Amino acid sequence: MPALYSDILLDHFRHPRNYGSLEAPDVSNEQYNPLCGDRIRIELKFERLIVGEVRFMVAEVRFKGDACAICTAAASLLTEMVPGKDVEALANISDAQLISALESDIKPARIQCALLPLHALREGLQNYKPSD
Repeated sequence: MPALYSDILLDHFRHPRNYGSLEAPDVSNEQYNPLCGDRIRIELKFERLIVGEVRFMVAEVRFKGDACAICTAAASLLTEMVPGKDVEALANISDAQLISALESDIKPARIQCALLPLHALREGLQNYKPSD
């Protein structure tokens, strides 16, 4: 059984990857959990690639927020999962993949903390319109 707070979770909380903001992001979405006060913003920049067809791949990703250890670690891990992925692949990142990446025993009451960054990503992608 995984520990409540795994070494991976603690490392990403103490040393978050890709923390900050992007200048002129293609996707920017902030989510807030009023039950616990977590607030996370996910920002993405895409680059246009032509490999048989035009595809838009994540070139840069950042997050910023004021959140608990679980939410911060999940956001940091998510930013490591998305570079190089296209919009379709981003939309297919499952709740289970992000929870599993934390390698922790996330209690049901804290699942929303872990998934808030993914909700921010999903909602941001709903409004994304690639520029040809």
